[in-house]
Amino acid sequence: MSTPRPALCDAPVVADSGESLSARNRFPGTVRSIQADGVMALVEIEAGPHLVTAAITRDAVESLGLAEGVEATAVVKATSVMVERGPDE
Repeated sequence: MSTPRPALCDAPVVADSGESLSARNRFPGTVRSIQADGVMALVEIEAGPHLVTAAITRDAVESLGLAEGVEATAVVKATSVMVERGPDE
C-alpha cells in the first residue's frame, strides 16, 4: 500500500501585506532603480545575483513606499516561460 502524496498546497501563501497570494516564486531583494513615466513605472529589484524588473503602476510604487535602497520582494506568477537560442547556437 503506497503512502498518499501530500497536496502541493493546502492554502495560499500569505504575504507580509496580509493578502493571500498563490504565487510561489519570490525574490527578496533591494530596489535599485525606479523609472516612472505617466501612470506606469519600471521597478528594478536586485535579488541576489539576479535583477528583476517589474512594470507596475505609479500608484503602486507610492502605496508600497518603494524607493531606491528599500527592501522589497519580486513576486512572480507566470503561466508560461519561453526559452530560445539564437540561430548560430
